[in-house]
Amino acid sequence: MLLRLYSLIVLGLDLTTLLFGISLAIIMALYRTFRPPSLKNIHGEVAMVIGAGRGVGKETALLLAQLGVNVACVDIDSESCQATANRALQLSGTAKAFTCDVTNKKQVCDTVQNIKMEFGDITMLFHCCGVPSPRALTENPVEIRKTMDVSVISHFLLLDAVLPGMQCMNKGHIIILSSVAGLSGGISRGSRIPLSTAQFALQGFAESLQTELRHSNSNIIITLVHIYPFIVSAEAAKDIQFRIPSYFGTMPATEVAKRILDGVRRNYAEFSVPGYLLYLGHVLRILPKKASFMLRDLLDTGVDFA
Repeated sequence: MLLRLYSLIVLGLDLTTLLFGISLAIIMALYRTFRPPSLKNIHGEVAMVIGAGRGVGKETALLLAQLGVNVACVDIDSESCQATANRALQLSGTAKAFTCDVTNKKQVCDTVQNIKMEFGDITMLFHCCGVPSPRALTENPVEIRKTMDVSVISHFLLLDAVLPGMQCMNKGHIIILSSVAGLSGGISRGSRIPLSTAQFALQGFAESLQTELRHSNSNIIITLVHIYPFIVSAEAAKDIQFRIPSYFGTMPATEVAKRILDGVRRNYAEFSVPGYLLYLGHVLRILPKKASFMLRDLLDTGVDFA
């Protein structure tokens, strides 16, 4: 009897502590919505930017260089990658181009070693080459194996090469860019299922990595960024029609990169561009399936991906 009473008291205390902790976390989250954390200084960091040859990856690399970061521009397209590095140097930044196929384990390991010899240990890793562009979604046929290799498998290869160094320093920031298809799967239909599947995989990858590092008391930060592909005006195909143009709108890749770095420098664990889509994705998960489908139809882009 006394043992059962003791167990009930312990359970009651645990539940009270849990509810207090959850309430405090919610209050802090609401507070941070109106008063975000201050931007951290990343001057002198060594950033490896995958997909630096074009689009958001290119603009991210250029902004990092302007912030005093040593930028390793990595892309499979050596010409565009070198152009990005040259532009960063023109902006008085420090950058060097590295040609690498991130689906090839040997190339990844060799590239990481070359970056270490050039700049030192990598402290920031930006993976910007797995987010499908509007043109890829509307024109190009989807190769399932290639899609999974570039969008998912490459993360594991890069993690094996970069994470040990971060763990030795007990310092690092890994930034994973994903499509908002990883929130709801609502932007991909028909033959575009592999694209959506890959983005869902990144959601699980980021959450699993966050959990593992949290349990090991590591200071390495994981940030998952959801990007709505059609928001980047420079990437938009001519046949994209927004059902609610004023609601979605578009923005240049430079602005997207600025918002990404803003969230990264505030150490956010997860956010989206534009910001409201993260909350919309959570709502879609909570709603009954029929209601979720109705909301997706309302916010449809008007593109028949099938």
